[in-house]
Amino acid sequence: MNIETEKRSKKMISQKGKGQKLLVSLKGMAIKTTFTGMLKKRGLYLKLLKYWDLYLLILPVVIYFVIFHYAPLYGIQIAFKRFTPAQGIAGSPWIGFQNFTRFFNSFYFGRLLRNTISLSLLQLLAGFPFPILLAIMISEIRMGFFKKGMQLVFYAPRFISVVVVVSIMSVLFSYSGGIVNILMEKLGGQRVDFMTHPAYFKPIYVISGIWQNSGWTSIIYVATISGIDSEIYEAAIVDGASRVRRIWSITLPCMIPTIVTMFILNMGHIMNIGFDKVYLMQYPMNMETSDIITTFVYRAGIIQGEYHFATAVGLFNNIINFLLLLGTNKLSKKLTDSGLW
Repeated sequence: MNIETEKRSKKMISQKGKGQKLLVSLKGMAIKTTFTGMLKKRGLYLKLLKYWDLYLLILPVVIYFVIFHYAPLYGIQIAFKRFTPAQGIAGSPWIGFQNFTRFFNSFYFGRLLRNTISLSLLQLLAGFPFPILLAIMISEIRMGFFKKGMQLVFYAPRFISVVVVVSIMSVLFSYSGGIVNILMEKLGGQRVDFMTHPAYFKPIYVISGIWQNSGWTSIIYVATISGIDSEIYEAAIVDGASRVRRIWSITLPCMIPTIVTMFILNMGHIMNIGFDKVYLMQYPMNMETSDIITTFVYRAGIIQGEYHFATAVGLFNNIINFLLLLGTNKLSKKLTDSGLW
């Protein structure tokens, strides 16, 4: 009896000792976690104090994004409601996906989607290679003053207002006194009203966009080319490689990560064509090819006052952009091992 009692007491003492050790280890872990958290907070405070001028410099940008990009996300719920200004966003009745269904079943859904995608793809396929070629051409210029002059000529159109660009096109392609129609008539052809004809809207839009934006976009590619090690080119010259061969075997491969990144970013904005330029070039006669989702959102939301319906259409547009961005990045990672993330 005494032996069994002694065994039980020893067992209870050992269990108690294990429990105390466990309690001590848990307390140690808690103290360690608290201490680590304090060090991290202290490190954050030290960084804020050390680089306060840099954080102060970026503060206006953060405030801008919070006010104009994140705070308005609260209004996305209008897309799922029948919004009336008198009831407000919170008080308006919830109608689910009725606004989306109305848009998908409308007779203009196909035209809007077709025009938006075709104009975006045409602009991307026709305009994307030009900045790359322009950057290679600029980088191959050896005379410094001539190189700077060419850069100024190509960059300048970017700083011209869209309103001025459309006005220039209206003057050039005017049916009555435009220089293009005058030359066509002198050469024996007939005058064409380019600005109002549906067939010419997309070519004029794309070509003018290439002229205005190629020089500015090429800055990124010029910077990429300037970062390539010059010793690689010198070794290629020693091996007898021609200029074309050096461009094909050195310049272009080194530009691929930048090209892929720019392509992914462009695909992410494929549904967001510039509203201002399309709207300024839009006439009742060319609505067949110029009416896109962004101009429809403007008419439905601002002119007709259907804010909930316009929000639903805009949300659909942004969702498509987001999916295209994810898909393009995933495909790029598989094919080229480079992407945004």
